[in-house]
Order: sequence, then structure tokens, then C-alpha cells
Amino acid sequence: MQTKSPLSPGTTLGRYEIRSQIGAGGMGEVFLARDTQLDRTVALKILPEPVAADQTRLQRFIQEAKSASALNHPNILTVYEIGQAAGIHFIATEFVEGKTLRQHLAKGPISLIEILDICVQVTSALSAAHEANIIHRDVKPENIMIRREGIVKVLDFGLAKLAAPE
Repeated sequence: MQTKSPLSPGTTLGRYEIRSQIGAGGMGEVFLARDTQLDRTVALKILPEPVAADQTRLQRFIQEAKSASALNHPNILTVYEIGQAAGIHFIATEFVEGKTLRQHLAKGPISLIEILDICVQVTSALSAAHEANIIHRDVKPENIMIRREGIVKVLDFGLAKLAAPE
């Protein structure tokens, strides 16, 4: 789902140069961008201004960045930075080139071996999050990316909740 955004290709946001919009959802838009300082491609999740004005939703956005950045796991999206530039709040993450699980499943039936491989990787990611007392709470095919070589990444910790340690 793509929406009209004030951030067009070529716009800079801090050290990031916007290339294109790659998605949109309830908590903001996601852009493909270039980190001009480290010369790498990133994904920028932008919190819309009306949402940023709501302190509860702003705190949820910040919580997402903190939750995901506290995790270091090969199947969890890596958060590089949470920031604000030109009055816009954003999270900079690794860019995962691939397809969502929903898109992957739409191609047709997949083998049992592939199903098990995807499940093992997602379970490993969620297990690591749970060990860190973080509960994702929004696991769905749109929040699981599969890279071309089959590596799975769990995205979007926007509804994550910190669980009380046992």
C-alpha cells in the first residue's frame, strides 16, 4: 500500500537520502534510502506528523525501535538508529531485499522442507525475543521477509511488549 508522502526521491532526512517509498502501514511509511555517511542502503520507517503529535503513539514508535534494537539475532531485522530530522521521527534499519511471506505464499504451494525451514527461522527469532523478555504481538505474513537465499527476517516490533522477567 503506497500513500502520498512529502518525502520524494532525492529528499534528504539527516544523513539519509530518500530513494523511493516501499510500504506504508498503521504506524507510518517505509522508504528505501541511502545512508550517505556509511554508503549503504537502508529502510527508513517514518512516523507521520499527526501520529508523532500523539504522545502514546510516539512512545509506541520509540518502544518499537528499542525493542528491536535490543535483539541481536540473524532472523530479526537490525535497527541502526532511531532519530529525528526536520521534525520527522524515523527508525533506520537494514534493508531486507526479498518478499514478504504473504507474497511468497501467493506464488503457489511450497514444499514441506521449505515450510519447516521458515518455521524454524521464525521460531528461533521469536525465541530470542522471548529470552530478552520481548513479545512481538504482531506475527503475520506481512511482518516476515524472506530473502532470495532463503534467510527469514522478522520485522515490525511496533506492537512489541516488554514482559516482566520471571
